[in-house]
Amino acid sequence: MEWKDLLKKAEGIFEKESRLIHLPSKGKVVFVGDTHGDLETSQQVIQRYLKKHYHIVFLGDYVDRGNYSKENIQYLLGLKLKHLEEIFLLAGNHEGFMVKEFYPANFWTSISFEEREEYGILFSKFPIAVTTQNGILALHGALPDLKTLEDMNQIELGDENWDRIVWGDFVESETDSPEDLWGRPQFGPQYFNRLMERYQKQVLVRSHQPNAPLIMFNKSCITIFTSRAYLPIRTVAIADLGKEIRTSEDVVLERI
Repeated sequence: MEWKDLLKKAEGIFEKESRLIHLPSKGKVVFVGDTHGDLETSQQVIQRYLKKHYHIVFLGDYVDRGNYSKENIQYLLGLKLKHLEEIFLLAGNHEGFMVKEFYPANFWTSISFEEREEYGILFSKFPIAVTTQNGILALHGALPDLKTLEDMNQIELGDENWDRIVWGDFVESETDSPEDLWGRPQFGPQYFNRLMERYQKQVLVRSHQPNAPLIMFNKSCITIFTSRAYLPIRTVAIADLGKEIRTSEDVVLERI
Protein backbone atom coordinates (compact mmCIF):
# COMPACT_ATOMS: atom_id res chain seq x y z
CA MET A 1 0.00 0.00 0.00
CA GLU A 2 1.35 3.45 -0.89
CA TRP A 3 2.25 5.48 2.21
CA LYS A 4 -0.34 8.19 1.55
CA ASP A 5 -3.12 5.61 1.28
CA LEU A 6 -1.94 3.91 4.47
CA LEU A 7 -1.91 7.15 6.42
CA LYS A 8 -5.29 8.23 5.07
CA LYS A 9 -6.94 4.92 5.98
CA ALA A 10 -5.34 4.95 9.42
CA GLU A 11 -6.49 8.53 9.95
CA GLY A 12 -10.08 7.43 9.38
CA ILE A 13 -9.69 4.74 12.05
CA PHE A 14 -8.21 7.07 14.67
CA GLU A 15 -10.91 9.66 14.05
CA LYS A 16 -13.45 7.08 15.24
CA GLU A 17 -11.53 6.13 18.37
CA SER A 18 -11.87 8.06 21.62
CA ARG A 19 -8.89 9.90 23.06
CA LEU A 20 -9.40 7.68 26.11
CA ILE A 21 -9.63 3.99 25.22
CA HIS A 22 -11.66 1.69 27.50
CA LEU A 23 -10.54 -1.93 27.47
CA PRO A 24 -13.00 -4.78 28.21
CA SER A 25 -13.09 -6.64 31.53
CA LYS A 26 -11.82 -9.96 30.20
CA GLY A 27 -8.76 -11.27 28.42
CA LYS A 28 -5.21 -9.99 28.80
CA VAL A 29 -3.39 -6.84 27.77
CA VAL A 30 0.29 -6.28 27.06
CA PHE A 31 1.68 -2.76 27.36
CA VAL A 32 4.64 -1.93 25.14
CA GLY A 33 7.02 0.93 25.90
CA ASP A 34 8.84 3.21 23.45
CA THR A 35 9.93 1.34 20.32
CA HIS A 36 11.78 4.26 18.63
CA GLY A 37 12.47 2.88 15.18
CA ASP A 38 13.16 -0.62 16.52
CA LEU A 39 11.16 -2.57 13.95
CA GLU A 40 12.47 -5.91 15.19
CA THR A 41 11.02 -5.27 18.63
CA SER A 42 7.59 -4.35 17.26
CA GLN A 43 7.57 -7.48 15.11
CA GLN A 44 8.59 -9.65 18.04
CA VAL A 45 5.83 -8.22 20.24
CA ILE A 46 3.21 -8.81 17.56
CA GLN A 47 4.41 -12.34 16.81
CA ARG A 48 4.44 -13.27 20.48
CA TYR A 49 1.20 -11.74 21.74
CA LEU A 50 -1.23 -11.23 18.86
CA LYS A 51 -1.61 -14.98 18.35
CA LYS A 52 -2.56 -15.24 22.03
CA HIS A 53 -5.40 -12.77 21.35
CA TYR A 54 -4.00 -10.24 23.81
CA HIS A 55 -4.90 -6.59 23.55
CA ILE A 56 -1.65 -4.85 22.63
CA VAL A 57 -1.18 -1.25 23.76
CA PHE A 58 1.83 0.66 22.44
CA LEU A 59 2.61 3.63 24.68
CA GLY A 60 3.97 5.98 22.01
CA ASP A 61 7.34 7.04 20.53
CA TYR A 62 7.48 4.91 17.39
CA VAL A 63 9.91 7.14 15.48
CA ASP A 64 13.37 8.74 15.92
CA ARG A 65 16.52 7.35 17.56
CA GLY A 66 16.36 3.95 15.81
CA ASN A 67 17.21 3.27 12.17
CA TYR A 68 13.80 2.05 11.00
CA SER A 69 11.33 4.71 12.08
CA LYS A 70 9.30 4.80 8.88
CA GLU A 71 9.23 1.01 8.63
CA ASN A 72 8.24 0.71 12.28
CA ILE A 73 5.31 3.10 12.20
CA GLN A 74 4.04 1.85 8.85
CA TYR A 75 4.22 -1.75 10.08
CA LEU A 76 2.14 -0.87 13.15
CA LEU A 77 -0.35 1.20 11.18
CA GLY A 78 -0.89 -1.68 8.76
CA LEU A 79 -1.60 -4.01 11.67
CA LYS A 80 -3.94 -1.51 13.29
CA LEU A 81 -6.08 -1.49 10.12
CA LYS A 82 -6.46 -5.28 10.41
CA HIS A 83 -6.86 -5.57 14.19
CA LEU A 84 -8.99 -2.64 15.34
CA GLU A 85 -9.95 -4.11 18.70
CA GLU A 86 -6.63 -5.73 19.54
CA ILE A 87 -3.99 -3.10 18.75
CA PHE A 88 -3.90 0.42 20.15
CA LEU A 89 -1.31 3.09 19.35
CA LEU A 90 -1.07 5.91 21.88
CA ALA A 91 0.59 9.25 21.24
CA GLY A 92 4.08 9.96 22.60
CA ASN A 93 6.12 13.14 22.55
CA HIS A 94 8.00 12.02 19.42
CA GLU A 95 4.69 12.02 17.56
CA GLY A 96 4.22 15.71 18.43
CA PHE A 97 7.11 17.25 16.49
CA MET A 98 4.77 19.57 14.59
CA VAL A 99 3.67 21.10 17.91
CA LYS A 100 6.88 21.08 19.94
CA GLU A 101 10.23 20.46 18.26
CA PHE A 102 12.88 18.35 19.96
CA TYR A 103 16.15 16.52 19.45
CA PRO A 104 16.99 13.87 18.30
CA ALA A 105 14.42 13.94 15.52
CA ASN A 106 16.14 11.93 12.79
CA PHE A 107 12.83 10.64 11.43
CA TRP A 108 11.27 14.07 11.09
CA THR A 109 14.34 15.72 9.59
CA SER A 110 14.84 12.93 7.06
CA ILE A 111 11.42 13.13 5.40
CA SER A 112 9.97 15.67 3.01
CA PHE A 113 7.81 18.62 4.07
CA GLU A 114 4.78 16.87 2.57
CA GLU A 115 5.44 13.69 4.55
CA ARG A 116 6.03 15.71 7.72
CA GLU A 117 2.66 17.37 7.32
CA GLU A 118 0.82 14.10 6.61
CA TYR A 119 2.40 12.26 9.54
CA GLY A 120 1.80 15.25 11.80
CA ILE A 121 -1.92 15.25 10.97
CA LEU A 122 -2.17 11.50 11.51
CA PHE A 123 -0.32 11.52 14.84
CA SER A 124 -2.51 14.37 16.11
CA LYS A 125 -5.44 11.95 16.01
CA PHE A 126 -3.81 9.18 18.08
CA PRO A 127 -5.52 8.34 21.38
CA ILE A 128 -3.66 9.50 24.50
CA ALA A 129 -4.56 6.99 27.23
CA VAL A 130 -6.00 3.56 27.96
CA THR A 131 -8.04 2.69 31.03
CA THR A 132 -9.20 -0.68 32.36
CA GLN A 133 -12.08 -1.57 34.63
CA ASN A 134 -9.76 -3.33 37.07
CA GLY A 135 -7.63 -0.34 38.05
CA ILE A 136 -5.00 0.40 35.39
CA LEU A 137 -4.35 3.63 33.57
CA ALA A 138 -1.76 3.70 30.77
CA LEU A 139 -0.26 6.62 28.86
CA HIS A 140 3.09 7.89 27.64
CA GLY A 141 4.41 10.33 30.25
CA ALA A 142 2.68 11.92 33.25
CA LEU A 143 -0.88 12.38 34.45
CA PRO A 144 -3.04 15.30 33.30
CA ASP A 145 -4.79 17.42 35.92
CA LEU A 146 -8.48 16.99 35.04
CA LYS A 147 -11.75 16.86 36.98
CA THR A 148 -12.57 13.41 35.63
CA LEU A 149 -10.80 10.80 33.55
CA GLU A 150 -13.38 11.21 30.80
CA ASP A 151 -12.21 14.81 30.35
CA MET A 152 -9.25 13.33 28.48
CA ASN A 153 -11.54 13.24 25.48
CA GLN A 154 -11.57 17.05 25.55
CA ILE A 155 -7.79 17.50 25.60
CA GLU A 156 -6.54 19.41 22.59
CA LEU A 157 -3.24 18.93 20.81
CA GLY A 158 -0.61 21.18 22.35
CA ASP A 159 -2.53 22.24 25.45
CA GLU A 160 -1.14 22.00 28.99
CA ASN A 161 -2.60 18.58 29.74
CA TRP A 162 -1.48 17.19 26.39
CA ASP A 163 2.01 18.42 27.30
CA ARG A 164 1.86 16.67 30.67
CA ILE A 165 0.72 13.40 29.13
CA VAL A 166 3.36 13.18 26.39
CA TRP A 167 6.23 15.16 27.94
CA GLY A 168 5.79 14.83 31.71
CA ASP A 169 8.32 13.11 33.99
CA PHE A 170 7.84 11.70 37.49
CA VAL A 171 10.39 12.27 40.24
CA GLU A 172 10.49 10.75 43.70
CA SER A 173 11.22 14.02 45.51
CA GLU A 174 8.43 15.71 47.45
CA THR A 175 7.50 18.43 45.01
CA ASP A 176 4.08 19.42 43.80
CA SER A 177 4.95 22.05 41.23
CA PRO A 178 5.52 21.26 37.54
CA GLU A 179 9.08 22.50 37.25
CA ASP A 180 10.00 22.39 33.60
CA LEU A 181 13.34 20.69 32.89
CA TRP A 182 14.45 20.99 29.25
CA GLY A 183 10.84 21.11 28.11
CA ARG A 184 9.81 18.20 30.36
CA PRO A 185 7.48 19.13 33.26
CA GLN A 186 8.36 17.34 36.52
CA PHE A 187 5.85 15.90 39.01
CA GLY A 188 6.31 14.29 42.40
CA PRO A 189 4.44 11.73 44.53
CA GLN A 190 1.90 14.21 45.93
CA TYR A 191 0.71 15.11 42.45
CA PHE A 192 0.70 11.45 41.39
CA ASN A 193 -1.23 10.19 44.42
CA ARG A 194 -3.80 12.99 44.30
CA LEU A 195 -4.70 12.32 40.67
CA MET A 196 -4.65 8.53 40.90
CA GLU A 197 -7.10 8.80 43.80
CA ARG A 198 -9.26 11.26 41.85
CA TYR A 199 -9.37 8.94 38.84
CA GLN A 200 -9.86 5.87 41.11
CA LYS A 201 -6.96 3.97 39.54
CA GLN A 202 -4.45 1.76 41.30
CA VAL A 203 -1.55 1.43 38.84
CA LEU A 204 -0.16 3.66 36.11
CA VAL A 205 1.79 2.06 33.25
CA ARG A 206 3.96 4.46 31.27
CA SER A 207 7.21 4.77 29.30
CA HIS A 208 8.97 7.98 28.10
CA GLN A 209 11.50 8.42 30.94
CA PRO A 210 14.56 6.14 30.63
CA ASN A 211 16.15 7.31 33.89
CA ALA A 212 13.05 6.59 36.00
CA PRO A 213 12.95 3.57 38.32
CA LEU A 214 10.99 0.60 37.00
CA ILE A 215 8.64 0.83 40.00
CA MET A 216 7.79 4.07 41.82
CA PHE A 217 5.34 5.58 44.31
CA ASN A 218 4.65 2.64 46.61
CA LYS A 219 4.31 0.11 43.78
CA SER A 220 1.75 2.21 41.90
CA CYS A 221 3.77 3.46 38.91
CA ILE A 222 5.48 1.23 36.32
CA THR A 223 7.85 2.70 33.71
CA ILE A 224 8.82 0.35 30.85
CA PHE A 225 10.96 0.51 27.71
CA THR A 226 10.78 -1.86 24.79
CA SER A 227 13.44 -0.55 22.42
CA ARG A 228 17.11 -1.33 22.01
CA ALA A 229 17.60 2.40 21.49
CA TYR A 230 17.85 2.55 25.29
CA LEU A 231 18.73 -0.83 26.75
CA PRO A 232 19.50 -4.34 25.47
CA ILE A 233 16.83 -5.61 27.87
CA ARG A 234 13.35 -4.88 26.58
CA THR A 235 10.41 -4.98 28.98
CA VAL A 236 6.65 -5.25 28.54
CA ALA A 237 3.91 -5.25 31.19
CA ILE A 238 1.11 -7.82 31.08
CA ALA A 239 -2.16 -7.67 33.01
CA ASP A 240 -5.16 -9.94 33.33
CA LEU A 241 -8.19 -7.73 32.66
CA GLY A 242 -10.42 -9.96 34.77
CA LYS A 243 -8.21 -9.76 37.86
CA GLU A 244 -8.25 -7.00 40.44
CA ILE A 245 -5.14 -4.84 40.20
CA ARG A 246 -4.00 -3.33 43.50
CA THR A 247 -0.25 -2.77 43.02
CA SER A 248 2.48 -3.38 40.45
CA GLU A 249 2.85 -6.86 41.94
CA ASP A 250 -0.42 -7.76 40.20
CA VAL A 251 1.15 -6.91 36.84
CA VAL A 252 3.62 -9.27 35.13
CA LEU A 253 6.83 -7.64 33.85
CA GLU A 254 8.25 -9.74 31.06
CA ARG A 255 11.53 -9.39 29.19
CA ILE A 256 11.50 -10.06 25.47
